[in-house]
Amino acid sequence: MVDEASVLLLELWPNLIWPLTRLLFFISVGLLIATAIESLDWTKKIAIFARPLARHGHFSEQVAGAFSIAMVSGVTANTMLSESYTKGEIRKQELVLANLFNSLPTYFLHLPTLFVIAFSMIKGAAFIYVGLTLSAALFRTISIVFIGRILLKKPTSVLNIKAKDNAPPTLTEFFAKVKRRFVKRIRKIASFTVPIYVIIYTMNRLEYFEYLESVIASYIHFLPLLSPQAIGIITLQMVAEMAAGLAAAGALLNDGVLSQREIIVALMIGNILSSPLRAFRHQFPYYAGIFTPRLALELISYNQSFRALSLVIMTALYLFLA
Repeated sequence: MVDEASVLLLELWPNLIWPLTRLLFFISVGLLIATAIESLDWTKKIAIFARPLARHGHFSEQVAGAFSIAMVSGVTANTMLSESYTKGEIRKQELVLANLFNSLPTYFLHLPTLFVIAFSMIKGAAFIYVGLTLSAALFRTISIVFIGRILLKKPTSVLNIKAKDNAPPTLTEFFAKVKRRFVKRIRKIASFTVPIYVIIYTMNRLEYFEYLESVIASYIHFLPLLSPQAIGIITLQMVAEMAAGLAAAGALLNDGVLSQREIIVALMIGNILSSPLRAFRHQFPYYAGIFTPRLALELISYNQSFRALSLVIMTALYLFLA
């Protein structure tokens, strides 16, 4: 019995317990930062970096603050948006647009890793591939600014947070306030995140996502103007990880089997097709904790749909101009 328990623990620790612990740790850090910012009323100070862009899109100060924080922590930014939405400081329409608005700073968090991996695999073609994905992120953020300007009402004041005339809290009062709010919120987040993460883990163990990815990958043979080698790159990006597709692309590029243009198009298509399922698998557990499961599903769906559209546009422009 002890041996079976040990074997089970050895299996669960690297695949479930440790990843879930790490996820909850980063969520806790983001929540702690967001709670501290809220308790100190620092939203206005942080929002200064994104205020001109946010004002043009008729976004509130809370959204500008979340945009600035997203350059450092996506979890903290989403936590700030969730808190503002829960307190009624922003409406659902602004919440959805704000989540899309944060595409650019969120992209910058992953940019160094993406470029290093891409450059090591496909050399100079990495500048074009990463440039296209960066252009897509810029397109999403700029588009949301104009959409927000059309759909959202202009904020009635520069800062949508009531001014507080009270004296700043003492250190003891501050820590007590942060602790009280943090404990209450992390319990709620964990109550959603843990069971959903376990469900996603179980689906992975049953190879449900692999099955879906393989089904989708089987249909890409019908995509016109793609060679079998290019389809192989796309398939690897879908059934494995991004690095696998880049490694295959690098080998085919070095051997002269595919041109740089074909390589980049294949990587972009693979990116478009592989991202939605991967985003759901990795983002839904913590999104469902920060927001609600239903709202989390909506936000991820909007985000991935708009992301796919922007990548399709950049791929089409590249095909037309290259």
